[in-house]
Amino acid sequence: MSATHLLRVEAIRELMAENGWDAVIVTGTDPHCSEYPAPRWKQVEWVSGFTGEAGDLVITMDHAGLWTDTRYFIQALDQLQGSGIELHKLRVPEQVTIPEWLAAKYPEGAVVAVDSLCQSYDAISELSAMTVVGRPDMLSGLWEGRPGIPCTPIETVGEDQVGESRADKINWLRKFLLRNECDAIFLTSLDEIAWTLNVRASDIEYNPYVISYLFVSQESVKWFVLKADAEDADSDTADSFEDIAADEIEICGYDAIASALVGTMTPQDRIFVDPSTLNYEVGSLIVETYGEENVVFGQSPVVLRKAVKNEVEISAMREAHFEDGVAMEKFLYWLEQEVSQRVVTEWEASVKLSSLRAEIPGYRGDSFENISAYGPNAALPHYCTPEIGSAEIQRHGLYLVDSGGQYLFGTTDITRTVPMGPCTPLEKEDYTLVLRGMIELAMAVFPAGTAGCQVDAVARMPLWRAHRSFGHGTGHGVGFYLGVHEGPQDIRQNFNKQPLLPGMIQSDEPGLYREGLHGIRHENVILCKESAENEFGRFLEFETLTLCHIDTDPVERELMSQEELDWLNAYNERVYETIGPALNPEMRRWLRNKTAMIL
Repeated sequence: MSATHLLRVEAIRELMAENGWDAVIVTGTDPHCSEYPAPRWKQVEWVSGFTGEAGDLVITMDHAGLWTDTRYFIQALDQLQGSGIELHKLRVPEQVTIPEWLAAKYPEGAVVAVDSLCQSYDAISELSAMTVVGRPDMLSGLWEGRPGIPCTPIETVGEDQVGESRADKINWLRKFLLRNECDAIFLTSLDEIAWTLNVRASDIEYNPYVISYLFVSQESVKWFVLKADAEDADSDTADSFEDIAADEIEICGYDAIASALVGTMTPQDRIFVDPSTLNYEVGSLIVETYGEENVVFGQSPVVLRKAVKNEVEISAMREAHFEDGVAMEKFLYWLEQEVSQRVVTEWEASVKLSSLRAEIPGYRGDSFENISAYGPNAALPHYCTPEIGSAEIQRHGLYLVDSGGQYLFGTTDITRTVPMGPCTPLEKEDYTLVLRGMIELAMAVFPAGTAGCQVDAVARMPLWRAHRSFGHGTGHGVGFYLGVHEGPQDIRQNFNKQPLLPGMIQSDEPGLYREGLHGIRHENVILCKESAENEFGRFLEFETLTLCHIDTDPVERELMSQEELDWLNAYNERVYETIGPALNPEMRRWLRNKTAMIL
């Protein structure tokens, strides 16, 4: 496909020449700054062939570059071959960001064109030295057969499922506006809107979102959504619209934002927006309409509120991890039996795992594309398993599977690295060191007010002591029947001042990757909760929610402390006691053997 992508880059250059642009930035997101865009907005993939979830392109008359982070370096180098597009590395000490690169190339400033629907208002502010031209849907004239905006059935999740009604959430937003002397808030992030309105859909694969905008003032609530005509909607959507309208929420067309914003508020009103998720096109309209002095920029209050799960959500997430754990154990049993008898490919294993999750009542799909990777393929942290020509899982070495499910009662994310037979000494050593890091974080106790970046080193220390490391984050927030990745908290080296709070749910997933050999990642989902309070203050700890055994065959016992071994033995015993009764006798015997104590 490299010739095709070369032609597409040249077509963009022709567009640049026609309009007098020095550079074009193509982002890998959508009008809501989503991590995972719908096919319509996979513009980076269309131009370059790069399929990673994080990547932006810059095209000038003499250069084309892709900016992405450590998770995708190997993948990018492979997919960009022959395209003429150069890899620019992010999250490395010598990184040069897009604004820095443009400023160095054009010290006198340049005319930079962007798709203003798919570039955040925040990102444009970083291009202050440039003249920015916003062109909505800039590539539509070049992209023959470009997909439309998706529009899938909408369902409502009840207060009994999520612990709080949409009316209560809207009232909470209105109190936020009073405290901050604002008259309205405009929400643009799809997970925030889904959380606020207690609605779900499948407009974006793996993410139960409705593509929409939400406006909340003291007097009114307007929801801008594509399927706005209830008469033409499916029955589920019509029922959801009826429920929403009963809460005095006006349902408007997705494209009616401009007229509604202008007609709803007076020029003196103050409106709150989050510039990190507000696209430049709509942001410019808001600033032009109300004046910059009446636009209050800040992090949306919904981000933190939805990250701290209530007791209903926490209880349901425990149920989700139990059901998911049963599916995982069935899969791992199947995998071991099948590989011992016949050829099994990575793709077949991935399909089998999804089919086992699909048997769970309340299943709404996978929470992201399964990473099913054997041997060297697992060295790509975000390996995309091909349907055609996927690798065979051999009877030796390590197989990595990173996967998760979306359920009416929660979201899961789990990685297991599985020995398929004899392992090399290096594979065993790496496996053990990564496992130690995961266990150390799971056992961490820390003072209230501690941020994720402050505990990140706990998970990395066993690897650092052996002069090994990994480039991705150690942990990300996990939504409740929402995105598998959410903030504001994370556990990574990058500075993030957000403290970890009781009720926050995040992943614990250190890893290690040796190009051409193997990749290892152990991942559980953990809940932050109260630990103790004394004269030294409040302390927090983690509860592991994930329930699936950790294979001890590759563990090098002498590398582990007794405390780590005790944790591992206790965890595997809990998995057996909890999951075992849900398995048939043969699987239960197999699991008993897999969870035998290391002495």
